[in-house]
Amino acid sequence: MYEPAPTYAVTIRLRYPNIAGVAERITESIGQAGGSIGGVDIVKVGDGMVSRDYTVSAKDVEHGTEIVDQLRQLDDVSVVNVSDRVFLMHLGGKIEVTPTKPVKTRDDLSMAYTPGVARVCRSIADDPDASFSLTIRQNTVAVISDGSAVLGLGNIGPRAAMPVMEGKAMLFKEFAGVDAFPICLDTQDTEKVIEAVRHLAPTFGGINLEDISAPRCIEIEERLDAELEIPVFHDDQHGTAIVVLAGLQNALKRVGKSIAKVRIVINGAGSAGTAIVKMLNLAGAGEVIVCDREGAVVPADGLDKVKRWVVDNTNPNRVTGKLGEVIAGADVFIGVSAANVLTVQDIQAMADQPIVFALANPDPEIDPRLAAPHVRIMATGRSDFPNQINNVLCFPGLFRGVLKVRASTINNQMKLAAAQAIAGVIPEQDILDDYIIPSVFDRRVARAVSDAVSTAAIESGVARRTSKQPYRIH
Repeated sequence: MYEPAPTYAVTIRLRYPNIAGVAERITESIGQAGGSIGGVDIVKVGDGMVSRDYTVSAKDVEHGTEIVDQLRQLDDVSVVNVSDRVFLMHLGGKIEVTPTKPVKTRDDLSMAYTPGVARVCRSIADDPDASFSLTIRQNTVAVISDGSAVLGLGNIGPRAAMPVMEGKAMLFKEFAGVDAFPICLDTQDTEKVIEAVRHLAPTFGGINLEDISAPRCIEIEERLDAELEIPVFHDDQHGTAIVVLAGLQNALKRVGKSIAKVRIVINGAGSAGTAIVKMLNLAGAGEVIVCDREGAVVPADGLDKVKRWVVDNTNPNRVTGKLGEVIAGADVFIGVSAANVLTVQDIQAMADQPIVFALANPDPEIDPRLAAPHVRIMATGRSDFPNQINNVLCFPGLFRGVLKVRASTINNQMKLAAAQAIAGVIPEQDILDDYIIPSVFDRRVARAVSDAVSTAAIESGVARRTSKQPYRIH
């Protein structure tokens, strides 16, 4: 079981006599139950009683319940209420729409709305491109999902997917100043999703597809990107791949190996695994072998389009076998699959100074604490271990750069530039085994990615304005 974490934090309001020793018994009880106290706040003192809020991190929901139950056993201590801090954060939603211009006078109203707005509408009707300068399009992204593949939760539907999409919108704003709006579609029909996004596109400067199941997500992204005048980016595929490449580049620098000469095994042949392969190939990777539940993906009857692509673009020596066989002698393992599919014995069979990226969420392919004695560099998707491979390092800055130059698409040059920018935030002399990727709170990252992506867009010919060009005022 993992250590207590804020993900499972509860705030417990306790009321007890204001006498010596009671607070110490409470603290001792929480510690004995395995909880971690993050804060203690006075609520009320009077009539010989004291009320305090104890913020306690637990290992999971059941553990939090056990901590509260143990506190209920203490003499003279009353549990007044218990609040789950995660649910409290989500009450009423996590984002809102606010005006950027004041409407305080009749003149303000006449300019923001009728009759003044009519002149702006006519201007856009005459020149549709003006919508990028005269509306929110210039800085707004749609975060679109059908709820078919949410985090580690699977197909939970559009309503249950909304908290994730809201969170994504928060991160866009917090890390790159990009306005994003969550849109969860009540359909999982590929054609209907494409049609809905097509009809929504005039409102936005970019489309971020999120948590759409494979292989549908690949077709949806490819078709929309070809049809729309704005870029379409499936973050679960490409955002993951970009951050993986950034971390791997620095990890390889740390161990003194070349990406062209190492053997890389990827477990997971879905959309994320395929996107990682594409990024690694663009970066000059030598031998890449992809495994699914059956083992190494090799030529066979009945392969879908995605796995046929994998066969054509990986495993040049046609290595066969289960993951435990294929991983022998590998320099790098990248997992985008399921919990606990990798063993200590598998890692011990890898090459010298093995690099392991176990990215399954919420539980990785191997417990990092089990792997630690046997790996040189370990990365996960979790925030409670070093080297977190987190898409937030990519998508806010990437879209900031895209919107800045009004790029029509997000091409390979821009993706490579983003990966190199993320990796480059850490000077080579500062790279450590447990510091191969910047912190998600490193504010240098979004700016570096934005600048690199906008430059790559201009150089590759997909930018429709340079960053120095002002928006045209009609």
